[in-house]
Amino acid sequence: MVYKQVVRRALFQLHGGDAERVHETTLSTLSALCSVRPLTRLSTAVRSPALERTVFGVRFPNPVGLAAGLDKNGRALPAWPALGFGFVEVGTVTRHPQPGNPAPRLFRLRDSEAIINRMGFNNDGAQALAARLDALGPLPVPLGISLGKSKVTPVEEAVEDYRTSLRALHRHGDYFAINISSPNTPGLRQLQDRTALTELLGELTATATELAHGGPRKPILVKIAPDLTDQAVAELLQVCADHGVSGLIATNTTLSRDGLAPADRHLAGEAGGLSGRPLAARALEVVSFVGRETGGTLPIIGVGGISGPDDARRMLDAGASLVQLYTGFIYEGPGLVRRINRALG
Repeated sequence: MVYKQVVRRALFQLHGGDAERVHETTLSTLSALCSVRPLTRLSTAVRSPALERTVFGVRFPNPVGLAAGLDKNGRALPAWPALGFGFVEVGTVTRHPQPGNPAPRLFRLRDSEAIINRMGFNNDGAQALAARLDALGPLPVPLGISLGKSKVTPVEEAVEDYRTSLRALHRHGDYFAINISSPNTPGLRQLQDRTALTELLGELTATATELAHGGPRKPILVKIAPDLTDQAVAELLQVCADHGVSGLIATNTTLSRDGLAPADRHLAGEAGGLSGRPLAARALEVVSFVGRETGGTLPIIGVGGISGPDDARRMLDAGASLVQLYTGFIYEGPGLVRRINRALG
């Protein structure tokens, strides 16, 4: 309640309501706090054996993770476990540093508890993230790294782009998410097609096996769009099975504008992906479909519209092994992580 009535109100008014500048200020503040050693001792994490789970060979202290996109460059990594997250996904990171799309590119839809973004994978590049992770050292929770295609790289050269990033960051990630589903990089979603995906996953799984040097291969996951038809998802799942993909992240943002509150419809024409509460039903449908199609054999990270414990429970009941937060965390605040874990534990 304090967050919604005081903190969120102040944040949403900061910088004249410019959502991206507020996001940057928040990250900078968290990054500064991370330099204070007692931060980790102020942890609000819920600890319970009932929350622990091992998924695709990785042990998670709880099933609630931070989704990619919130801390693209890993600037505030120690803060997220202290806020109760059981795992953190950084990125999406690309081989080449890039500024992303022109601003404004991030919009709050307050009545819908949603966000539209067309950030365009703005990040410092894979080598810069690797250097930051070298300096930081290991986290107390698993670290996922989301990999994407550089905008300057033609789609037909995407494989080498992803592979270079994987090589640069392999020693740091506990799993790697292959982002082929953002709507904000031209041509990226073409990589979800069977032929392109077959080549991409074949090369990336082979590279991950090579980098394992005879040990267990680090998990490779695929992040999919909510806008695919059931047939397209089924074909994608077959390609994932053929290449031993370790799991699926369902889902990314949507191009749909269904479910917006009347007060937010003036923003419906903004280009970009929609996240938040309006995505919840479709994300749940995709998770359920994947669970049925695979018979529960393919681990799923469920993400999209999770704003409370009931949303998280529905995702897990539908077949997800883990869940991730982004937009719900922005609207509900850090207490959301604790509320979900307390309900599940």
